Amino acid sequence: MLFRSAGAADDARAQSAEEFFRGKQMSMIISTGVGGGYDLMGRFLSRHLPKQVPGNPTMVPRNMGGAGHVRAANYMAHQAPADGTTLGVIGSPIAVNQVLGGNGVQYDAAQFNWIGTVQGTNTNLYVWSKIGVKTIEDAKKREVVIGATGAGGGAEIYPALMNNTIGTKFRIILGYGTGADVNVAMERSEVDGRGGNSFSSIATSNPEWLQPNSPITFLVQFGLKPEKGFENVPLLTSLAQNDLQRGMFKLFSSPSALGWPALAPPGVPADRVAVLRRAFDRMTQDPDFLADAKKLRLNPSPATGEYLQQIVAETVATPPDVVAAAKIAINTQGVVKGSVAKPGDAGQE
Repeated sequence: MLFRSAGAADDARAQSAEEFFRGKQMSMIISTGVGGGYDLMGRFLSRHLPKQVPGNPTMVPRNMGGAGHVRAANYMAHQAPADGTTLGVIGSPIAVNQVLGGNGVQYDAAQFNWIGTVQGTNTNLYVWSKIGVKTIEDAKKREVVIGATGAGGGAEIYPALMNNTIGTKFRIILGYGTGADVNVAMERSEVDGRGGNSFSSIATSNPEWLQPNSPITFLVQFGLKPEKGFENVPLLTSLAQNDLQRGMFKLFSSPSALGWPALAPPGVPADRVAVLRRAFDRMTQDPDFLADAKKLRLNPSPATGEYLQQIVAETVATPPDVVAAAKIAINTQGVVKGSVAKPGDAGQE
């Protein structure tokens, strides 16, 4: 594991943190390409966060997609200026990816300075209500077909995890072009449901699904605490049958609490980190910010940088026996899978 030199930001320590940001041009690194939730959030923060930073700096968003957020995370760990002028909206799974030994990881997520999140949102697994499966116990008694885009995403990992631990009978159909294609396939009875979507995404794309008499049934949600308004949907951690499973389920649930998090590189002086964290907190209460969030159909449920730092530290410190068991539990070898039948079917682009 490589680490940044602590001397990278020593040049202006005599200057107060408030004075340091005056007139600066800041950068916001976004760990995906243009489009999607991370890009939306990165640009949203680039508009609103500088207004709350002393000295009235500006901020320019910069997309750096690739390698499942790893490229941007590695950049933030080793190349981004460690002076507080470069922040990043980086994929929430990066800590879990590190713990599981993901390809190309050259960062320590616990060493980043976590600034805050606008919206933590749980992911979930749901089915079309008309199939008659209403609980996870039902999914242990009969096969439930889950649509997914490709290998390695939450739509594959979560069903596989539950199959290999608590005995559900999810069959995973890979090959749909987008998550929206999976939804269409579900409506056409090609698949029974979908895993790995988030409540916030559903609120944006299919808000009627969150209302009474919804055509979908939520079987489980993945997060550290229940999504507001959906306390009746069981958390994955509540389904654990022993302490080892509980540790695994907590590991895979932790990214939901981070949402679309903002972070700064390792080595940024503590007083500047504090300025950025308090600026983030003020931003989430600003009327202009809240009005803009409403236009974008965001439902802010902010969390502080200190809270995110604690979650990430606990994730990185996951005990080795839990990590070893988790790697086995998400191995989809032996899990029954299929694929979209042929080009031209629903879900093909």
